[in-house]
Amino acid sequence: MNITLIGMAGAGKSTIGKALAKRLNYTFIDVDGLITEKAGMPLQALIDKQGDSALIRFEEEAILGLEQVDNCIISPGGSVVYSKKAMEHLKKVSKIVFLDAPFRSIVKRTPNARKRGIVGLRDRSLKELFEERLVLYRKYADFSIRLKGRENIQRVAGRIIQLCFETEA
Repeated sequence: MNITLIGMAGAGKSTIGKALAKRLNYTFIDVDGLITEKAGMPLQALIDKQGDSALIRFEEEAILGLEQVDNCIISPGGSVVYSKKAMEHLKKVSKIVFLDAPFRSIVKRTPNARKRGIVGLRDRSLKELFEERLVLYRKYADFSIRLKGRENIQRVAGRIIQLCFETEA
Protein backbone atom coordinates (compact mmCIF):
# COMPACT_ATOMS: atom_id res chain seq x y z
CA MET A 1 0.00 0.00 0.00
CA ASN A 2 1.08 3.57 -0.73
CA ILE A 3 0.01 6.72 1.09
CA THR A 4 -0.10 10.15 -0.56
CA LEU A 5 -0.10 13.30 1.56
CA ILE A 6 -1.78 16.36 0.05
CA GLY A 7 -2.12 19.90 1.34
CA MET A 8 -0.78 23.41 0.99
CA ALA A 9 2.90 24.28 1.00
CA GLY A 10 3.83 24.47 4.66
CA ALA A 11 1.22 21.92 5.82
CA GLY A 12 3.94 19.44 6.76
CA LYS A 13 3.78 16.94 3.90
CA SER A 14 7.54 16.40 3.79
CA THR A 15 8.15 16.42 7.55
CA ILE A 16 5.23 14.14 8.36
CA GLY A 17 5.87 12.04 5.24
CA LYS A 18 9.48 11.32 6.21
CA ALA A 19 8.46 10.38 9.75
CA LEU A 20 5.70 8.15 8.40
CA ALA A 21 8.05 6.48 5.91
CA LYS A 22 10.58 5.79 8.66
CA ARG A 23 7.94 4.33 10.96
CA LEU A 24 6.52 2.05 8.28
CA ASN A 25 9.90 1.31 6.68
CA TYR A 26 8.50 2.74 3.42
CA THR A 27 10.24 4.75 0.72
CA PHE A 28 9.62 8.51 0.79
CA ILE A 29 8.96 10.08 -2.63
CA ASP A 30 9.28 13.86 -2.82
CA VAL A 31 7.57 14.81 -6.09
CA ASP A 32 8.96 18.37 -5.95
CA GLY A 33 12.43 16.81 -5.89
CA LEU A 34 11.60 14.70 -8.96
CA ILE A 35 10.41 17.83 -10.80
CA THR A 36 13.49 19.86 -9.84
CA GLU A 37 15.72 17.03 -11.04
CA LYS A 38 13.91 16.59 -14.37
CA ALA A 39 13.55 20.33 -15.06
CA GLY A 40 17.14 21.02 -13.99
CA MET A 41 16.07 24.04 -11.97
CA PRO A 42 14.23 24.98 -8.76
CA LEU A 43 10.42 25.12 -8.88
CA GLN A 44 10.30 28.92 -8.71
CA ALA A 45 12.74 29.22 -11.63
CA LEU A 46 10.54 26.83 -13.64
CA ILE A 47 7.48 29.00 -12.93
CA ASP A 48 9.41 32.21 -13.70
CA LYS A 49 10.70 30.87 -17.03
CA GLN A 50 7.80 28.73 -18.26
CA GLY A 51 4.77 29.64 -16.17
CA ASP A 52 2.47 27.84 -13.74
CA SER A 53 1.22 25.42 -16.40
CA ALA A 54 4.75 24.06 -16.90
CA LEU A 55 5.03 23.14 -13.23
CA ILE A 56 1.61 21.51 -13.28
CA ARG A 57 2.61 19.55 -16.40
CA PHE A 58 5.93 18.41 -14.86
CA GLU A 59 4.10 17.37 -11.69
CA GLU A 60 1.49 15.41 -13.64
CA GLU A 61 4.21 13.60 -15.64
CA ALA A 62 6.14 12.76 -12.46
CA ILE A 63 3.03 11.34 -10.79
CA LEU A 64 1.87 9.38 -13.84
CA GLY A 65 5.37 7.88 -13.86
CA LEU A 66 4.74 6.37 -10.42
CA GLU A 67 3.30 3.09 -11.64
CA GLN A 68 5.03 0.14 -10.02
CA VAL A 69 5.39 1.76 -6.62
CA ASP A 70 4.59 -0.08 -3.43
CA ASN A 71 5.18 0.71 0.23
CA CYS A 72 5.80 4.38 -0.50
CA ILE A 73 4.84 7.67 1.07
CA ILE A 74 4.22 10.11 -1.78
CA SER A 75 4.53 13.84 -1.14
CA PRO A 76 3.40 15.89 -4.15
CA GLY A 77 3.34 19.68 -4.32
CA GLY A 78 0.28 21.55 -3.15
CA SER A 79 -0.79 22.24 -6.73
CA VAL A 80 -1.21 18.54 -7.59
CA VAL A 81 -4.97 18.95 -7.16
CA TYR A 82 -5.06 21.09 -10.31
CA SER A 83 -4.42 17.95 -12.38
CA LYS A 84 -7.39 15.60 -12.52
CA LYS A 85 -5.24 12.98 -14.27
CA ALA A 86 -2.60 13.08 -11.53
CA MET A 87 -5.18 12.86 -8.75
CA GLU A 88 -7.02 9.97 -10.40
CA HIS A 89 -3.70 8.13 -10.73
CA LEU A 90 -2.84 8.78 -7.08
CA LYS A 91 -6.30 7.49 -6.09
CA LYS A 92 -5.55 4.26 -7.98
CA VAL A 93 -2.13 3.68 -6.46
CA SER A 94 -2.55 5.06 -2.93
CA LYS A 95 -4.68 6.17 -0.03
CA ILE A 96 -4.84 9.98 -0.08
CA VAL A 97 -4.56 11.86 3.21
CA PHE A 98 -5.24 15.60 3.34
CA LEU A 99 -3.13 17.43 5.92
CA ASP A 100 -5.67 20.12 6.77
CA ALA A 101 -3.56 22.88 8.33
CA PRO A 102 -5.10 26.22 9.31
CA PHE A 103 -4.25 29.21 7.13
CA ARG A 104 -2.34 30.96 9.94
CA SER A 105 0.04 27.96 10.14
CA ILE A 106 0.58 28.01 6.38
CA VAL A 107 1.49 31.70 6.54
CA LYS A 108 3.94 31.08 9.42
CA ARG A 109 5.59 28.14 7.67
CA THR A 110 5.92 29.81 4.27
CA PRO A 111 7.42 33.22 5.01
CA ASN A 112 9.01 33.33 1.54
CA ALA A 113 5.93 32.04 -0.29
CA ARG A 114 6.75 34.01 -3.44
CA LYS A 115 10.06 32.13 -3.73
CA ARG A 116 8.71 28.64 -2.99
CA GLY A 117 7.41 27.72 -6.41
CA ILE A 118 3.73 27.92 -5.49
CA VAL A 119 1.44 27.76 -8.51
CA GLY A 120 -1.02 30.67 -8.74
CA LEU A 121 0.76 33.27 -6.60
CA ARG A 122 1.33 35.59 -9.55
CA ASP A 123 -2.39 36.22 -9.91
CA ARG A 124 -3.83 35.51 -6.49
CA SER A 125 -3.01 35.86 -2.82
CA LEU A 126 -1.97 32.94 -0.66
CA LYS A 127 -5.35 33.20 1.10
CA GLU A 128 -7.22 32.95 -2.22
CA LEU A 129 -5.17 29.90 -3.23
CA PHE A 130 -5.76 28.34 0.18
CA GLU A 131 -9.53 28.72 -0.13
CA GLU A 132 -9.58 27.52 -3.75
CA ARG A 133 -7.48 24.44 -3.03
CA LEU A 134 -9.29 23.52 0.18
CA VAL A 135 -12.30 22.40 -1.86
CA LEU A 136 -10.09 20.27 -4.13
CA TYR A 137 -8.10 18.70 -1.27
CA ARG A 138 -11.33 17.65 0.41
CA LYS A 139 -12.73 16.33 -2.87
CA TYR A 140 -9.81 13.98 -3.51
CA ALA A 141 -8.92 12.92 0.05
CA ASP A 142 -9.75 9.48 1.39
CA PHE A 143 -9.01 10.85 4.86
CA SER A 144 -8.38 14.26 6.41
CA ILE A 145 -6.25 15.05 9.41
CA ARG A 146 -7.11 18.40 10.98
CA LEU A 147 -3.89 20.01 12.16
CA LYS A 148 -3.78 22.81 14.71
CA GLY A 149 -0.35 24.27 14.01
CA ARG A 150 2.13 22.73 16.43
CA GLU A 151 1.64 19.00 16.08
CA ASN A 152 3.53 16.12 17.53
CA ILE A 153 4.82 14.60 14.26
CA GLN A 154 4.83 11.05 15.63
CA ARG A 155 1.24 11.41 16.85
CA VAL A 156 0.12 12.62 13.40
CA ALA A 157 2.03 9.75 11.73
CA GLY A 158 0.33 7.30 14.11
CA ARG A 159 -3.09 8.72 13.27
CA ILE A 160 -2.40 8.35 9.53
CA ILE A 161 -1.31 4.74 10.03
CA GLN A 162 -4.45 4.06 12.06
CA LEU A 163 -6.75 5.59 9.42
CA CYS A 164 -5.10 3.93 6.43
CA PHE A 165 -4.60 0.46 7.86
CA GLU A 166 -7.86 0.15 9.78
CA THR A 167 -9.72 0.48 6.50
CA GLU A 168 -7.62 -2.32 4.98
CA ALA A 169 -8.75 -4.95 7.49
